[in-house]
Order: sequence, then C-alpha cells, then structure tokens
Amino acid sequence: MSAELVVTLGVVLLLLVVHQLWWTNREARADAGRTVRSLQREWEEPAPAPAPAPAPAPAPGPGGGEGAVDGGPRPSASGRGAAPAPAPAARPRTAPRWDQAYAVLRIPRIGLTAPVAEGTSKGGVLDRGYVGHYTRTAQAGQAGNFALAGHRNTHGEPFRRIDRLRSGDRITVETRDAVYTYTVGKRLARTAPSDSGVIAPVPRSNITTSAGYSEPGYYLTLTTCTPEFSSRYRLVVWGKLTAMRPR
Repeated sequence: MSAELVVTLGVVLLLLVVHQLWWTNREARADAGRTVRSLQREWEEPAPAPAPAPAPAPAPGPGGGEGAVDGGPRPSASGRGAAPAPAPAARPRTAPRWDQAYAVLRIPRIGLTAPVAEGTSKGGVLDRGYVGHYTRTAQAGQAGNFALAGHRNTHGEPFRRIDRLRSGDRITVETRDAVYTYTVGKRLARTAPSDSGVIAPVPRSNITTSAGYSEPGYYLTLTTCTPEFSSRYRLVVWGKLTAMRPR
C-alpha cells in the first residue's frame, strides 16, 4: 500500500471520527435547544379550548392498531423523601404523537436540559439529541414507571453523565400542565439490553433480581448504553416522584 493511500485513509477515518464525536453533537444539541425553547413559548400561550364531545354513535343495525432497553410494558407538595399520595397526578390533555416532543427533562446535577419525545426511534428521537419515552410505560406523574432512554455518546449525548447521579439528586419533568419532581433512589451499573424488567411498571431487573423495587409506585427510569462508546450493556437510574405542582 502506497504512502499516499495510507495518508488518504487516515484522513477519511479522522473525518469520520470528527463527524461522530463533534458534528453530530453540535447539530443535535442545537436542535434540542430549539425544541426546548419552542415548547416553552408554546406553553406560555393560552391553551386551546377543548373540542366538543362527539355525538354518540348510533346503535348498530341487525346486519351487521438504541440507548433503549428491549421490550416494554399524588405526590405531596413537600418534596424530598415525601411519600406519594394515592391520587394520580394530572395527565396530558392528549396523548403525544409518535416522535413528538412534549416535555422538558432537567437534571441539575449534570447540567442537562433536554426535550422528551414520544418513542425511542433513533432517527426521529434519539439521534436528534432528544430523550425518548418508552411508549408502553406510564407518562410523567402517572402511577407506574415513566421510562426514558437517551444516547450516552454522540448525537447530543444527553445521558453521558447519568452515571454521576446519586441518591437524593433531583430530576424534573416539565409539561404544559405541570412540573413533576423525581428523586433519584437506585442505580444499576450494568445490565443486558434485553432486561425489560428495568422499565416494568414496578421496575426490577430480570437479571440482577436484587436491583429495583418491589411495590407499586410513581417511578422514573433513565436508561443508556454502557460502557462509553459501546452499546453492549445498559446503565439504569431509578427515581421516585416526590413533588408535583401545576404550571
């Protein structure tokens, strides 16, 4: 192989690395930032009046639907350590559409502000720097498990530092209707991508069965790839809902 060809291949590889480690982050962070600002402007506007209920249908005549884990299934106003009250929190006015950004996730410990979108597709959600909501899990503030996925490296890497989260750290989820505060409780440093138990309504690992919870509640789950620059395993952080305030 000639020296010129070796140099050319080296330059191409360097450009690919730069694209993955710098350009995708730059573009995804810019897109995510625009989306957060757009949501905040939208929420400041008066909410549209609800549509009138449709007339009942007539009775029928006689003739005759990556960074991710595979699978997927009222709090007090005081804050940290408070036990959730039994009544459910406010629900979104309408269910978000696939790939639609509809909430903002904030994690002060790691300086993260990112939009939350419905679904965990790469092109429509994760590769845009968004955090993806597992569609078969609860929504923010609802009983069950509000489970999210995000990239750890490249494409905005919103979850790159979630390994730094510790018990007691606060995480907020803001929607048009309310702001929900979750408090970090437990972590699972490594599990298989197939470990769907970590995003179950009562989250508990199917592999490391001592990791997770055993009683129904109002949970938050964050999942991402681990180790860095690999998708071999998943890192999991769990929290519980400890406060909710209307917007």
